[in-house]
Amino acid sequence: MSTENEALVTEFCNALGSGNMDTVVSYLSEDVFYHNMPWAPVTGHAGVREVLDPFIGANLLQKMEIPHTASSGNVVTNERMETWVKGDVQVLLPVLGVFTITDGKISKWCDYFDSGTIAPLVEAMQ
Repeated sequence: MSTENEALVTEFCNALGSGNMDTVVSYLSEDVFYHNMPWAPVTGHAGVREVLDPFIGANLLQKMEIPHTASSGNVVTNERMETWVKGDVQVLLPVLGVFTITDGKISKWCDYFDSGTIAPLVEAMQ
């Protein structure tokens, strides 16, 4: 089961680069808990869309590398390097993600990153 969960999370992370929020939320349970640290947590597809659509819907994620993935039972952890681009601003964002899988869907998703690293991208979006 852990290998299947790892594959699901990898597929999901790769889908983030699609620019298609319908595809992104299709991997998530209806009541998903999402905490994009250090920002406030949200729940459900609507909450995830509210947080991510300005980034994903605008196709700002240009590249994702996942050098490490590990799992124990229904919890998957991955280390990612995400490349985000808005105009002339490019940000390389190291991220640690922790995902809980329930009934084949991601039911809890927490990403840990430094808000100072992503700040130039957020500023460019305003």
